[in-house]
Amino acid sequence: MSAISPPRPVVPALLPDGPGYAAARRMLRRRPRPRPQPRRSAFPAVSVVVPTRNEARNLEVVLPAIAAVRPAVHEIIVVDGHSSDDSIGAARRTLPWVRAITQTRKGKGNAMACGFAAATGDVIVMFDADGSADPTEIPAFVNALVAGADFAKGSRFAPGGGSDDITLLRRSGNAGLNGVANALFGTSYTDLCYGYNAFWADLLPLLDLPDPAAPAPTDGMLWGDGFEIETVLNCRIAAAGLRITEVPSVERQRIFGETNLRTFADGTRVLRTLLSEHRRADRRKAARSGH
Repeated sequence: MSAISPPRPVVPALLPDGPGYAAARRMLRRRPRPRPQPRRSAFPAVSVVVPTRNEARNLEVVLPAIAAVRPAVHEIIVVDGHSSDDSIGAARRTLPWVRAITQTRKGKGNAMACGFAAATGDVIVMFDADGSADPTEIPAFVNALVAGADFAKGSRFAPGGGSDDITLLRRSGNAGLNGVANALFGTSYTDLCYGYNAFWADLLPLLDLPDPAAPAPTDGMLWGDGFEIETVLNCRIAAAGLRITEVPSVERQRIFGETNLRTFADGTRVLRTLLSEHRRADRRKAARSGH
């Protein structure tokens, strides 16, 4: 028997005046139960980490949609990047039991690390605030983990996946970066640059992300604090020899606002990250072997 029931459409019904909106609003005051130390279970508690910066309007749609997923997620953690649009206030008004925190430094990677550190669930789901990810896919990610994976990797290019947003240029660049990653790490990723992923919380020490409590450098950012975070995670999971399962996912267009993606700059950053993480993996392998 599956640990999570099959997904069902949620987001369209949660738009204002949609047929499921009133029912979803009645669930918003639920508070998650306290959890012990995260553990692997056939029925895991799920923490959804949502990094956000000036996404108040999107959070008003996205948070009720996540809250309506069944079985219910254990907690939703919104990590704010010092927004100017009162994203935290919007999150708390929309979903009173949401855990809303402010990141300690800057960058998406730092926001993720802060959310991971705050999570109390057995499973952590990485979820963008712009509305491009479908909350009804969360059970598929959890099922992949319960079935034996350490890391459930979302893919727009696996059978059953797709995208309403990706351009031909970005698709081509992603294919090239996939090839580099697979050659360097011996993986078979089909969608390296997609940020919708899930993993068991007990892997956090192995990922060795920058400590959220560490001070920000006077110049630049700590490695892993920026948009390279998804690639860093993918590389470290692969270098550790963990079990990876790709989960088909359909990417939607963002609901409100403009994307922060910069095709060439971000593609170059990903390539630099792959090379840097490969050198890191080689150093660690050499250290273990005593050479």
